[in-house]
Amino acid sequence: MNATPATERPVSALPDLRPQLARAQQWVETLIAGVTPDQFDDPTPCEEFDVRTLIGHLYTGARRVEAMGKGRDARTVEFITDLPDGDLAAGYRSHTAASRLAWAGKDLGEPVTAPWGTVPGALAVGGYLQEALTHGWDLAVATGQPAEADADLAAAALAVAHRALPAQPRGGPVPFGPVVEARQDASPTERLVNWTGRSAADWMKRVG
Repeated sequence: MNATPATERPVSALPDLRPQLARAQQWVETLIAGVTPDQFDDPTPCEEFDVRTLIGHLYTGARRVEAMGKGRDARTVEFITDLPDGDLAAGYRSHTAASRLAWAGKDLGEPVTAPWGTVPGALAVGGYLQEALTHGWDLAVATGQPAEADADLAAAALAVAHRALPAQPRGGPVPFGPVVEARQDASPTERLVNWTGRSAADWMKRVG
């Protein structure tokens, strides 16, 4: 994600999206709870991940949010490749609870080190809202679950994506595919995943 355009704007223009991130993480938790072990090796719209490694990526994201809340460099958090035994949704919940605690009372104008660079805390939170919803959608469609997030969450994430993820260029340091033109009647979540280079229509046909 290229955060340069956002860092050039006043911090006061960046909203506090911590409540929205918490709700997005709760949605992801329900999706993880709906995954069955026989689906772990199934593909997802994010080509580098199957279902197992996508859940690991979601775990990693929650731990990186926590790290930034504690003033640490998110890039020092290693990718979780081995999922824990037991209740995966409960494991994810413990990570997201720790991340919320780390950000409670934090000044969102302070810079933090995200995987894509040093940005205001508010932008880092927004970036992980976008990631939680996008990868939540990935997990939902890959495992045959309802894939539509709350409209207000998707709209907030899309606003962040428009601000921080340019339409051009894509690829290389901006690891997203070209923007997919949204259908006229596309839902907010579909418009979000279209902006990140995913063809929602193609995947919905595949799982439908």
